[in-house]
Amino acid sequence: MIEWLDIYKVIEAMMPLYLALGLGYGSVKWWHKLSAEHCDAINRLNYFFVLPFFTFDFISQVNPYKMNYPFICGDLIAKAIIGFFLTLWANFYSKGNFSWSITTFSFCSLTNALVMGIPVMNAMSPQVGVDLVIQSLAIQFLIWSIIIQFMMELKNAKDEIMTCEGANQDLEGNDNNNASKNTTPSLGSVMTIVWTKLSKNPNFYACFLGIMWSLVADRWHFVLPNIVKECISIMSKAGSGIGMFTIGVFVAMQQKIMAGGTGVIVFGLFLRFFIGPATMTIGSFVVGLHGNVLRASILQAALPPGIASFVLAKEYGVHPEIVSAV
Repeated sequence: MIEWLDIYKVIEAMMPLYLALGLGYGSVKWWHKLSAEHCDAINRLNYFFVLPFFTFDFISQVNPYKMNYPFICGDLIAKAIIGFFLTLWANFYSKGNFSWSITTFSFCSLTNALVMGIPVMNAMSPQVGVDLVIQSLAIQFLIWSIIIQFMMELKNAKDEIMTCEGANQDLEGNDNNNASKNTTPSLGSVMTIVWTKLSKNPNFYACFLGIMWSLVADRWHFVLPNIVKECISIMSKAGSGIGMFTIGVFVAMQQKIMAGGTGVIVFGLFLRFFIGPATMTIGSFVVGLHGNVLRASILQAALPPGIASFVLAKEYGVHPEIVSAV
């Protein structure tokens, strides 16, 4: 049973985030200190410099030898179900498209596990729930965040090639509309751009180094020197605050808070609080989870979207107005 003290702990954990969001909102709406260019710069700082440190810091502290692998398999099954239906929707439905598939998968995959998940789970299922939330966040960084970034790079690479080829054909005297319709980027050229971009992305190296260090450190009981831990920590702790501040700045720049419309927002909430838990329930039953582990696995899938969802959406320009509102 959740008591008032448990509710207070959740509010206590979330209040600093909403303070940062309010400061970001006020800096544009009331005090007129920041512009759209500032918002882009702050988010890029978070994406390329703060998030990698946070990713390494978090993953390196998770013991891979003590993870609940049936839970992880259930999570993989849940996301596979979502991915399967999104693939069908994007390829065979007249209104389906790749960018909305990415946003939908992001809604269903990246949760606010660290800030909100741990206090909530600590109130409902102290040991099992908190452990699963931590493992869930590690999997988000190691698997789902990487997949989402890959898909976003893939989308942008296709758009970039089609734009360039369409512009070249237009300069040669062809009709631009027909050129755009007839332009189909080759898979090789698209993947070359994608892998080039990803090879320069520090978030991928942070994931790899984090899990490698975790495997070695927990196997042979190594610890990072304190000077290294403090250097990582000072950047890692800035991520949530900067992310929420950027959301506040971005929301203040929109003509209305619910920029995508009420219908789209409701659909996003439906994905997060119904589809996510429903597919996790299926995955959990398939692998045989039960008791507190089953309840905790379903509850962690119903957590609100994570700050990383907006950071990625804003960096790649894939529906950040929708993600910021949900």
